[in-house]
Amino acid sequence: MLQQKFRQKRYNFDCARFLPDEMKLLLAMFLLYPLWPYAQDRAPAAAANSSSPPTALGNLPAKAAANAEDEDTRKAKAAVNEAIQALGGDAYLNIHDVETSGRGYAFHHGQGSGGDLFWSFYEFPDKERVEYTKERDVARVFLGDKGYEITYRGVHPVEEKDMVDYRRQRHYALDIVLRKWVNDPSVIFLYEGNAIAAQHSAIQVTLINSKNEAVTLDFDEQSHLPVRKAFEWRDPVDRQKNLEEEIYDNYRTVSGVMVPYNVTRMFNGDMSRQRFLFTVTINQPLDEAMFNPNSGYNPNKPAKR
Repeated sequence: MLQQKFRQKRYNFDCARFLPDEMKLLLAMFLLYPLWPYAQDRAPAAAANSSSPPTALGNLPAKAAANAEDEDTRKAKAAVNEAIQALGGDAYLNIHDVETSGRGYAFHHGQGSGGDLFWSFYEFPDKERVEYTKERDVARVFLGDKGYEITYRGVHPVEEKDMVDYRRQRHYALDIVLRKWVNDPSVIFLYEGNAIAAQHSAIQVTLINSKNEAVTLDFDEQSHLPVRKAFEWRDPVDRQKNLEEEIYDNYRTVSGVMVPYNVTRMFNGDMSRQRFLFTVTINQPLDEAMFNPNSGYNPNKPAKR
């Protein structure tokens, strides 16, 4: 029956070959429309007899695809939770303040500068003081989105270009990601599977927030401790993307928390900074005067805690 209709349509088209183009188009639409139900009836059968394998999730039922996505999310969240437990669990999540001392190195195009001693004091989530030189007479204080530099010349605001970098580093800081990002219901968890990171066999997870900002974390496959963190950002001047990474190594236990004593920062594949810690103290209340840039706080004569 379908073949008979096609022969009739071909005859009608042959008769219409002398019509204007516009009339031919309208006539074709009119004549072919009745064939549509036959095409609909035959399409499912053709699909059922097809030997082509299904591709990705496109041919899966909607429920099965959703379950696959849920499983991926569950695996990603499980990897993050294992990392938090490896870092100390509640002891890690309840860190209020951290005091460290060590030596830091800066690199530019592979060339390193002399190491600088530093003393760092941090109150979660946005108070920090870093002191430099043996005399500890140069310091930077960060309070929220503001920064101050303290020298023998007095107190001055930190340059805006330095503040932009500081805010970015704090936004993507490992502690902020593991203590704030993971509790945001709008954050998407992506399980990336096995990877090699910082010479470790690792499990890789990516988190994406509601602003489409992403951070990738690599956890050691055996210890579950973080070994690498990476994120990208676009330079507002040249519009090029930059990749920043942090490598965590030499973990030691301090007050029930696993702390990486060696941290290496990479910028677009090149080493940019290294930090080696000498001492770490956790949850020993800090003198609040140190976070007031105008308090005259003297680190060599600290007030009693």
